[in-house]
Amino acid sequence: MKKNYKACLLGLFVTALAWSQKMDTQKLDLYFQTLEANNKFMGSVAISQNGQRIYTKTVGFADVENKLKANENSKYRIGSISKTFTSILVFKAIENKKLTLNQTIEMFFPTIPNAGKITIGQLLSHRSGLHDFTDDDDYYDWNTKTMTEKEMVAGIAKGGTDFEPDTKAEYCNSNYVLLTYILEKTFQKKYSDLLKNEITQPLGMKNTYLGGKINTQNNECKSYNYEGNWKVRPETDISIPMGAGGIVSTPGDLLKLSEALFKGKLLKKESVEAMKTIQDKFGKGLFRMPFNDKIGYGHAGNIDGFNNTFTYYSDGDFSFAMTSNGTNYSNNTIALTALQAIFKEPFAIPEFTTYTVKPEDLDQYLGTYASTEIPVKMTVVKENGVLQLQTPGQPTIALEAAAKDQFKFEKAGVVLEFNPTEKTMLLKQRGGAFRFTKE
Repeated sequence: MKKNYKACLLGLFVTALAWSQKMDTQKLDLYFQTLEANNKFMGSVAISQNGQRIYTKTVGFADVENKLKANENSKYRIGSISKTFTSILVFKAIENKKLTLNQTIEMFFPTIPNAGKITIGQLLSHRSGLHDFTDDDDYYDWNTKTMTEKEMVAGIAKGGTDFEPDTKAEYCNSNYVLLTYILEKTFQKKYSDLLKNEITQPLGMKNTYLGGKINTQNNECKSYNYEGNWKVRPETDISIPMGAGGIVSTPGDLLKLSEALFKGKLLKKESVEAMKTIQDKFGKGLFRMPFNDKIGYGHAGNIDGFNNTFTYYSDGDFSFAMTSNGTNYSNNTIALTALQAIFKEPFAIPEFTTYTVKPEDLDQYLGTYASTEIPVKMTVVKENGVLQLQTPGQPTIALEAAAKDQFKFEKAGVVLEFNPTEKTMLLKQRGGAFRFTKE
């Protein structure tokens, strides 16, 4: 007994000593400064340990056109991280016996296909089988228009189903739009008021709310694509994503949410465990986010040009949040670098080189390319002296010259290698290589 007791004390001492080693904040500062200087990232990061803020960094602009720099309190659309908030509100309704996980949704939406089979729990865990309206080819034709609940429900009903409820899981924004309306009907309150009354106000999250039209005078960030310079993105109307992707926040506020949720200050322990329970890669408003041997829980969120993530790691009691309104680099790489810093692992400062191609030399790459390996045609065009790639149903992406006949889209890890003589294009991504031929 005494020997084991001493071993436990020694283990606790070693653990405490390991965490007492300070994170290299100066090097992390240099990392983000390097990204900013090379137009790779605009955004904000915050890290806490044991409920105490240990790092914050903000780079780039909230409004490029008016040279308005972002700051620690600049607010970003957080996209699908909104689903975590919506899930918390649903579990609050369950704890108050207003809803159950097993109840079906036909009383709320009789026109939705399979409404008599689809349950609240299946909506939460992406197991409803409903088609995701954001996958439709015409989505970007109407996503900037204001939509009513009636119109959204009708559109989701028209989209039909992709599989039978609970037979598998596929990520689907339609699920959480419907959950938004279920919450409003259940509580007889607007989603924005529920968010404020049940989560943001009690936690002192002063910079978090359901968004509207972006207002830079209220320290809200616009979103951007990089096309030789930062180009503002169109805004999705918040009436469309609602609780699936319509919330505005800051990394600092997301840390407050993370700390409160995982330490039992928002929900009962069994509710949090239900959110964390993973089936076919999905929890109920949470994902498992491993980093080496550390297991974290959180959510990512993308909308327009905004890219965001938050994660809580019980090992070390760390919360990490990152918001971005413009990236010309891999956000996953940026997040991994921050986690390397958090867990005292070595990380490198990237070196960026430029390769210049004359605008007239880009003409040899233009055209539509097809492949026998991938059933998707890709069109290469030139706009304002920048090579751009177009694929059906997807936004156009700007390509950056990397070497002779080679272009890249670092944000997605895509490299295109052209052979103008043979009229071919080799697409490389995540270890794969696919040959395309110009039509």
